[in-house]
Amino acid sequence: MSWLPSNDPILGDPKTCDALELVIVPRTRDLGDGFAVRRALPHGKRQMVGPFIFFDHFGPVQFLAGKGMDVRPHPHIGLATVTYLFDGSIMHRDSEGNIQEIQPGAMNLMTAGRGIAHSERTPDVQRRDGQKMLGLQSWIALPQAREEISPSFQHYAAGDLPMITERGFAARVIAGSSFGISSPVEMVSPWFYTEVTAEAGTSVPLDPDHEERGIYLVDGEVEIANERYEGPRLLIFRPGDRITVKALQPTRMMFLGGDALEGPRHIWWNFVSSSKERIEQAKQDWKTGRFEPVPQEHEFIPLPE
Repeated sequence: MSWLPSNDPILGDPKTCDALELVIVPRTRDLGDGFAVRRALPHGKRQMVGPFIFFDHFGPVQFLAGKGMDVRPHPHIGLATVTYLFDGSIMHRDSEGNIQEIQPGAMNLMTAGRGIAHSERTPDVQRRDGQKMLGLQSWIALPQAREEISPSFQHYAAGDLPMITERGFAARVIAGSSFGISSPVEMVSPWFYTEVTAEAGTSVPLDPDHEERGIYLVDGEVEIANERYEGPRLLIFRPGDRITVKALQPTRMMFLGGDALEGPRHIWWNFVSSSKERIEQAKQDWKTGRFEPVPQEHEFIPLPE
């Protein structure tokens, strides 16, 4: 998706347990037609959790018949995008020639590297009939030494991703490792992303092995160290502590994080880089048409002025 800067999300609950470093209440923005987006990252007090530098929660929204989402072609550098759906479908097209319908539970990782353009639209059938949409999009900042790698796209259907089912909860490992199992998705730096659904009264552990960790509460309510948190919230934890999350009602959440990068990143529009000069070059490349075109597309989002 395309990004423009806005006011930082509001810092959440002031009273936190010792293990919690920060609680973020995502800022809600209406992008039109009732399409709500909640933005948790970047935040004024925390740019990244591991390499996660952008985190958007979109929906739930009901598109009527004949309506849909249309994100015209736009560029990226220096990052990888992860689109993950709970409801609905999105048609992905990119300048490397990849065309893929994204469906609930699937992993879709587009690595921009030195540069890629893509579009995200409602597929024809769902546009004709209408559909409900609920999902997340994240940006993963690339390590400085890998920012200029070749662009690529990986797709794994929901059935291709490993799952663990215990009494009262289930987890799908989207990327990296959680609960002792690993996703087949190839990554250029260590990070993890796991969908967890838990029934009321169930306790779920958060692996302490990852350097930086967070939990995004999509919906529901949890208790951590005798404190209660309702979704949507992004909870960011200190390194090393053993965390137990108890669901107080049916809860859907994303466990996420990974190794911290070498330093902060510059972020402007859809570009992420350790170099301001590289972002300036990307601006000119998009403005002058030097990005490869997206097949079957005849529109684009112009460079913001």
